[in-house]
Amino acid sequence: MDAVRLILTSRRALAGSGGAPETMTEVWQAQALAQAIGSRLAVFGPPELRGEALGLTELAGRGCGVLDVPDLADGDLRAAQLTELGDARQALMHLGSLLGEVGIAMVGLASAADDETTYWQCMEAIDAADESRDRVLEMLRRLADREEVLAEREAG
Repeated sequence: MDAVRLILTSRRALAGSGGAPETMTEVWQAQALAQAIGSRLAVFGPPELRGEALGLTELAGRGCGVLDVPDLADGDLRAAQLTELGDARQALMHLGSLLGEVGIAMVGLASAADDETTYWQCMEAIDAADESRDRVLEMLRRLADREEVLAEREAG
């Protein structure tokens, strides 16, 4: 499945998640998907994005690592369903939105947390989502710079 479809599926699932366990599962899924997209961009993406994409892979992996691994049925891991990136710009724009929504969802969970462990787990996940989103925004900036250079070459 292409990245944009998987991201949109994750956004809908996150928005529709109910209690804390379901939301944490969707946050974990989103981070795993960001990790898979970063990995794919690091290997197959434009050369200008490879360093930032590798950084995204590491940060999103940290985002998964601070959360408990959800008990998913075979075939339910969205990141494993990623078969193609499609348009890198579109994928990154949607991924940035998803990561922003992850941060918002985690703020809600952190503010309602009954125990300190859950609170700090949420705070670490917020930090990882925010840093991952920063990497995505940097990759979008680099893509824009690349397109500007290519347009200048074609015009000149």
